[in-house]
Amino acid sequence: MELQLFFNIIIAVAGFLGGVLMNRLFSTLDKINDDLKQIPEKYVSKDDYREDIREIKEMLGAIFKRLEGKVDK
Repeated sequence: MELQLFFNIIIAVAGFLGGVLMNRLFSTLDKINDDLKQIPEKYVSKDDYREDIREIKEMLGAIFKRLEGKVDK
């Protein structure tokens, strides 16, 4: 009977540790999922970045043209 009790204790401890591990795994996956949902709010897409850089380059080009045209250079 002692062997059966020892076996039941081992199975109970293994089940408890497995449950704790699964709980941590699923909570970590939930955190990762929340982070993935926030990516569009935190980061800029490549297309938006390229468009913004193109606009900045156009503005700088206009500024340099004005500076080159100044008489008191």
